[in-house]
Amino acid sequence: MTLGCQDRFVPVTTLTLGQAVGVSQQAASIHLAELESNGLIQREAEGRGRHIRVTKKGYAEVMRISSILNTAMQYRPPCVTLQGEVVSGVGEGAYYMSLPGYITQFCSKIELTPYPGTLNVRLDAESARTILGIGEFSNVLIDGFSDGQRTYGWVRCYPILILPDINCYMIRLERTHHDPCIMEIISDVHLRSKADITDGSRITVSILPGD
Repeated sequence: MTLGCQDRFVPVTTLTLGQAVGVSQQAASIHLAELESNGLIQREAEGRGRHIRVTKKGYAEVMRISSILNTAMQYRPPCVTLQGEVVSGVGEGAYYMSLPGYITQFCSKIELTPYPGTLNVRLDAESARTILGIGEFSNVLIDGFSDGQRTYGWVRCYPILILPDINCYMIRLERTHHDPCIMEIISDVHLRSKADITDGSRITVSILPGD
């Protein structure tokens, strides 16, 4: 415990405390009074100064909050598995994947030159619900851009695993004509040939947590 105030009374001024936590001296005084009224600290006067000691209840609260913060800092979402059926697209992916404004960023940000087109997977109902919560997973943002005639929205790329030796990303587009249950996947290879899949093939995709 800082300053040893768990074991003994230590001198603390409201001015010093306020400076340490970035509040005014008056606010620090109010906080100390609140802590004392809640049984988290004890205060006593000694000479012209004030001394405080953290109670057992206060120490337990500090440990509880510390545990919560440590867990939050170290948390990594688990790998999520999605299942669905391969379906044909409408050629939209091939068009967008060929745009220099996207290709340049794919190459620099995820080190991938995408094969023209996307692999489309119609997710099962449960997987479609699961994908709504992927915001907590690590992703790479491909910025939107303008070619002088029209603007194109951003693309978020999520690293996924289909086969161990295939570098793939699920993409979520700011603008798309696809149904929300359609998952679009890009890779630097022709996935249908590499993974030996066709329309109607059932596949399992794992969304990988970030580092």
